[in-house]
Amino acid sequence: MSKELEKELILMGKNARKASQILTLANSDLKNSALEAMAVDIEKNKENILEANIKDVEKAKANNISKSFLDRLILNDERIKSISDGLREIIKIEDPVGQTMSKWDRPNGLNIERVRTPLGVIGVIYESRPNVTADAGALCLKAGNAVILRGGSESYYSSNAIYNSLKNGLIKAGLPEHSIQIIPTTDRNAVGYLLSGLNDSIDVVVPRGGKSLVERVQNEAKVPVFGHLEGICHVYIDKDADVKKAIEVTVNAKMRRTGICGAAETLLIDKENADIFLPKLAEALEGLDCELRGCNNSLKIIKDMIPAEENDWSTEYLDAIISIKIVDGIRGAIDHINSYSTSHTDSIITENIKTADIFLKEIDSAIVMHNASTQFADGGEFGMGAEIGIATGRFHARGPVGVEQLTSFKYVVRGSGQVRP
Repeated sequence: MSKELEKELILMGKNARKASQILTLANSDLKNSALEAMAVDIEKNKENILEANIKDVEKAKANNISKSFLDRLILNDERIKSISDGLREIIKIEDPVGQTMSKWDRPNGLNIERVRTPLGVIGVIYESRPNVTADAGALCLKAGNAVILRGGSESYYSSNAIYNSLKNGLIKAGLPEHSIQIIPTTDRNAVGYLLSGLNDSIDVVVPRGGKSLVERVQNEAKVPVFGHLEGICHVYIDKDADVKKAIEVTVNAKMRRTGICGAAETLLIDKENADIFLPKLAEALEGLDCELRGCNNSLKIIKDMIPAEENDWSTEYLDAIISIKIVDGIRGAIDHINSYSTSHTDSIITENIKTADIFLKEIDSAIVMHNASTQFADGGEFGMGAEIGIATGRFHARGPVGVEQLTSFKYVVRGSGQVRP
């Protein structure tokens, strides 16, 4: 990395720290005013954003980018509207900064409160989804944090076009323009320096992208990381499942959008009714051109499936492919998930509440579901307005990382002259 770029990144870190000190004290109205101004500017500059996106898409096609990757990159009128709508949804979210999480009195008369505070400065590293520029910037701002964004080279023009609208919104509202910054280069060395913490300017890093990106962040980061490595999501069809419900939920979980981290990758079916469920599920999935890879017992029922190999159970396809395994009831399903889970999202389809409760209790993923598609693993669908990503670790942020998860807390202690004996 050139000395000039290194100096620029250090300056970005310093400016972000200064901005974060102002944002900590910014009231909700001021932050919401900035978010509304951003939404208006994105709508106003829609054509510029789309033109920038065309440059990215043409470059991606020339580099033979995968279909799922391309889907995440492409913007259109509907997706631009979704970006501005998303900003306005964040406006509606209650500001967490300053909220009292709990309070109590001590026998000596001290009053103690646990109060939400911003994290400080957040680094967000992402790949092909240009909408993450707006989502991440807005969520960090709402939680009182400054943010430094590093989009992927694939979405460079799109992300910068959206960023310009975010900066314009900050300026119009009277907030520091360095509250949201984007690293102005595709040089991969810049990522390494961001992960180092920019001379202690970064408090937490959030990666959002493929396995190689997240793996690098987790291995190299010198600051805490919120994120997930892979989303190997399971759907388990119990013997007491409703057939129609099982088909509809499974098809949606796999095929609604195959390239997102909440897409189901493995289908588990109770052996007791596999001969009833599997043919109908296979017909529905194959009807949508989904490739099926089945275990030996599955092949006895559907003979034209591709035989599953051991690595299929630990593969995040992000494509119209699903691995299928027949298991020995709820215990077999739990054993399989615990062996191959990435702790992202797992769902059980059953009408038996007791069986569902066992699954929900014993599966220790960030998100566990009953009779619902894994594609609901999304901060917006959880009513959080939007998310900066999904975290599968065991920090305070687990599952969708929304506004509340982008805060920490401090203890406020009020006394009347107490001294400790």
